[in-house]
Amino acid sequence: MARGWVDAIVAAGAVPVSYVPEASIGRQADAAEATVAELVEDAELRTHRVDAAAPAPAAVSFLDGIQQWRVVGQSGVVPLVRAYVAAAVRRRGGDRRLRTVAERSLEFAITHVEALAAPVRRALEDSGVTVVNLAATDLGQPSRTLRAAHVQVDRAREQLERQLGERCVTDLRDGEWLIVDGLLSESELLARHPRTLGVIKSHGAQFFSGADLERALTVPAGHRTSVFAPQSHAHQPIYSWYLRLWPWEGNDLLYGLLRIEARAHRETVAAAAGASGWLVQERAPVSTPDERWDRLLYAIHDVETYLRARAPRDFLSPTASRLPRAAS
Repeated sequence: MARGWVDAIVAAGAVPVSYVPEASIGRQADAAEATVAELVEDAELRTHRVDAAAPAPAAVSFLDGIQQWRVVGQSGVVPLVRAYVAAAVRRRGGDRRLRTVAERSLEFAITHVEALAAPVRRALEDSGVTVVNLAATDLGQPSRTLRAAHVQVDRAREQLERQLGERCVTDLRDGEWLIVDGLLSESELLARHPRTLGVIKSHGAQFFSGADLERALTVPAGHRTSVFAPQSHAHQPIYSWYLRLWPWEGNDLLYGLLRIEARAHRETVAAAAGASGWLVQERAPVSTPDERWDRLLYAIHDVETYLRARAPRDFLSPTASRLPRAAS
């Protein structure tokens, strides 16, 4: 499909624009919310040294996705957004090399179809591109509409990742694990599997307060917190714990801090020390130059790099000045 539908709507009268909203950086994962957690290990929240010598599984698969979006046209005050999402699973076996075992991508348009000028609407519909139709209540100031578009991009990426993850987990061999970049608790199938882990790099959700919050956010490098069960009605039941990859002193409280999600089962508590140990080993090689390298497992970084190399080359325009051109 590439840019064909974009050319069609411009030819039909849409004003061409090129604008990448600031909100397009990343997804809105682990959204900010206040919830409670019930400890399932220890009588009070504690820190535990991880088993640094724990052997990694013989085979591990890693799942991640990317998203790109930009405003490409205007029909009056109605923006037309071009979006691209992709996800992949890459498996590391005995030879330690990562190989792609599954991937999917989708390009689509986001707009409020009914509010488009008639020729633009016909051109969009005739182009064959998948269209996500925003609600009339999402129209108004550009910031309002773009926030709604961002939500749709997030949902498309999450759905793609969930589909790949659920397909992959049904094919896992004995002893093989699946590591998901993001929430495990958004899928019942993933949340119930005994060899899946969700790795969360953002920390908008708050599970503790007071001394427990301080203990969770100052956990030393190479240590984890007690296992707890988040009490959320919006997600599948899981167990979780915080894990520090690198020392935070001299940086900030969230530096090198991950939150891990796993199956809500007593075996998870017993396995937390060993699983945390080989996850800490996954921090090397270092995922630079990515600015999130302190929380980004190298194999997850590899999946992102793979997906970005296969994304449409013309999607994001080269950096250019937005200053008006001087008249010749």
